[in-house]
Amino acid sequence: MNAEQLRVAANDRGAEPWDLWGPYLSERAWGTVREDYSADGDAWNYFPHEQARSRVYRWNEDGLAGISDDKQRLCFAFALWNERDPFLKERLFGLTGPQGNHGEDVKEIYFYDDSTPTHSYLRMTYRYPRAAFPYDELVERNRTRSRHEPELELAETGAFDGGDFEVVAEYAKQAPRDILIRATVTNRSDQAGTLHLLPTLWFRNTWSWGRDARRPLLQASDEGAAVQAVHHSLGKYHLFCAAPDALLFTENESNLQRLWQVPNGSGFVKDGIDEFVVQGRTEAVNPARTGTKAAAHYRLTIPAGEQRVVQLRFTADELVSREPFGDFDEIFARRRAEADEFYAALAPGCLTDEHRAIQRQALAGMLWSKQFYHYIVEEWLEGDPGQPPPPAARKEQRNAEWRHLHNERVMSMPDKWEYPWYAAWDLAFHCLPLALVDARFAKQQLDLIVREWCQHPNGQVPAYEWNFGDVNPPVIAWAAWRVYKMEQRQTGTGDRAFLETVFHKMLIAFTWWVNRKDSEGNNIFQGGFLGLDNIGVFDRSTPFPGGGYLEQSDGTSWMGMYCLNLMRMALELSRQNPVYENIATKFFEHFLAIASAMNNAGGQGIGLWDEADEFFYDVLHLPDGRYIRVKVRSLVGLMPLLAVETIEPELLEAVPGFKMRLEWYLQKRPELAALVSRWQEPGAGARRLIALTRGRRMKRLLRRMLDPEEFLSPYGVRSMSKFHQANPYVLDACGERKVVSYEPAESETGLFGGNSNWRGPVWLPLNYLLIESLQKFHHYYGDDFKVECPTGSGQFMTLEGVANDLSNRLISLWLVNEKGVRPFAGSSGAELKGAGDAGRYLFHEYFHADTGAGLGASHQTGWTGLVAKLIQQQGSRGTIVHRDPFTDL
Repeated sequence: MNAEQLRVAANDRGAEPWDLWGPYLSERAWGTVREDYSADGDAWNYFPHEQARSRVYRWNEDGLAGISDDKQRLCFAFALWNERDPFLKERLFGLTGPQGNHGEDVKEIYFYDDSTPTHSYLRMTYRYPRAAFPYDELVERNRTRSRHEPELELAETGAFDGGDFEVVAEYAKQAPRDILIRATVTNRSDQAGTLHLLPTLWFRNTWSWGRDARRPLLQASDEGAAVQAVHHSLGKYHLFCAAPDALLFTENESNLQRLWQVPNGSGFVKDGIDEFVVQGRTEAVNPARTGTKAAAHYRLTIPAGEQRVVQLRFTADELVSREPFGDFDEIFARRRAEADEFYAALAPGCLTDEHRAIQRQALAGMLWSKQFYHYIVEEWLEGDPGQPPPPAARKEQRNAEWRHLHNERVMSMPDKWEYPWYAAWDLAFHCLPLALVDARFAKQQLDLIVREWCQHPNGQVPAYEWNFGDVNPPVIAWAAWRVYKMEQRQTGTGDRAFLETVFHKMLIAFTWWVNRKDSEGNNIFQGGFLGLDNIGVFDRSTPFPGGGYLEQSDGTSWMGMYCLNLMRMALELSRQNPVYENIATKFFEHFLAIASAMNNAGGQGIGLWDEADEFFYDVLHLPDGRYIRVKVRSLVGLMPLLAVETIEPELLEAVPGFKMRLEWYLQKRPELAALVSRWQEPGAGARRLIALTRGRRMKRLLRRMLDPEEFLSPYGVRSMSKFHQANPYVLDACGERKVVSYEPAESETGLFGGNSNWRGPVWLPLNYLLIESLQKFHHYYGDDFKVECPTGSGQFMTLEGVANDLSNRLISLWLVNEKGVRPFAGSSGAELKGAGDAGRYLFHEYFHADTGAGLGASHQTGWTGLVAKLIQQQGSRGTIVHRDPFTDL
């Protein structure tokens, strides 16, 4: 093992955790549900950005390029001032959901450059304009933009025309509680300029709520230019600061006077350091040099094109050195070299430098996107003893049925600014690339989401904080199985205790789905929006006007996949405990019932499969008994491909009870056996196949999926067929007309806030599942089974070849193409055209279906980080497409 692998292994053995400290601050704590105590649930306006510098957070802290301990008791981050802004830059700015023409959107330029799994080395880059930051301009100019126009980006305002200060924040751990910090500031302009840099240390306010009055302390240390931190559970730490101009102290308390025109009791408040630096108010900081928030003040005057370096060291009391900066450069060099060694060992040897850079930055983004997530719903609903009671109406509104939910852990976020809260199905996809570098953390995430303080007693898995009771696709079981197999390949041993734990919780969740989302008891499922926001003709999470409900192709397909996931997990567990063979049989039977129902919904003669169109559609069941196929060609109709599993002959021999019951069932119910792709006919290597789509239907679906005029984009599979560009789908029902058309870029509707779009763009998670399904089908059919790819090209490929082609199309989003550009950067404007930017990457939420331009959340390495797993797969198999690396251009 290399040095970083040893640290990861030490964490797994229960030693002093190297990841006690990490990048666990949010990029945005304001405007969240957690901080919303309003009567109407208007989270964006209850706690807006303009109050964040002055108002104490109840649940989470945010900061710029910062870190905290894993319970966010003590936080560190950077604050900046360019002598032009009206206040310090302490956090990232962006438009709220109501302000943005495509929903909330961060308006900053920053990059997650690097991170090891234990955060023994971290690097992040932030670019701060030398000109005044255009806060008001970004809001006002966006008001005139429609949903048919692209978002206004920061660079379009001219904020960077006069150059910027590039701040590179780096962390290197000498030990788990001994952290070296380096800030390198470069004046990227043709004139000298001054930047105020304020490395800031503060305690999350836990004492103002009437639940724990113990107050921690920051004070000037006797150890020279240093701040001592004393906390009742965390212990003592010192922040050593190399040659600061001053140490400034205040309290992490709300500025009542500024916020609500009420006199401040303590005199020192959260924005006291801001008032001292920006407004020159010397009385705003504590002359006694104590408090709960402190900063080292550096006023850096930097000539054009030059840089300045600031060094700090954050150390537990017992590890304090007399010369805290004596080994500074040596430790940084060692940790950076160890990070290089770790990622070099991970990457397959055939990868180009470009592929390696993409994979490493994708994983860095995922590791930077960890966040301490704190939300105790019962306390939030009831309010705190030390604060005025919240409006009574809140107890009957958002999340009122989730009083048991108690979140107080580091969790993987989709995007720490745009989505600073976990989402169940996002989290499942996160865990695959995370398992490449830290299987322990990936397993912890899946375990947390189904623990008793998280999963509802009725079995439902929480969706996301805006509505925990909403329904996300049931992919936790799939992720648990995949992480189990990944770790098994890495170490030779699978964690059966983990698999069994998640399996039992998934049994409860499965029962919830059957009881709540199969309204007619006919094995055709609803589910609502199911994470696909605006893909439907109408909001699938609300009742249909005039009554009725939707029998969903995707909901039913997810449940077919869920059955096979649980069946496969049960078979694995039955290797050591034959009791699980009975459970595996149960899920096989349930899968067959779903397959039957998809062909004949509710016994009414209308299935989800349309023979004339050769496609699966949702079916609208109206109160008068009519069934209407909703003929929108979208991912919803391709998702039956996801319900597929192969079983190896040696596994069947190892579980004789399952094999006997299965064969008995198929003999007695031959009409059901015919639905699962000729079980009695072994495929390649005598494998058996269970799938919702038989060979003929699979080929028909693939013909559409691989057609460039329908689903096949140069960059993967579109979420909606391009057919609807010229042929919008119109539904007239119950006196309303609904229209769906192909929208390859941002959403042109306000459905689900309008900040994501499933009516055309390419999304990594569903593409990843389609690729995995193609690989399973190939595993059964072998090399003799070929399909035309692309449709109409005359070129035929094996299903493995199609999977490789789709993988390489997705990876090409980040590769330099024949025009010398990287498709993902097509929406970034000048953001990625600076010196040295050829090796920087952003990992967007989704991508323009025709151009590949990155759209939506710009730092959603969450599930878009799956590209790291795709690169690993393709590289390991030698099937990755090689292109000229950016260094050769």
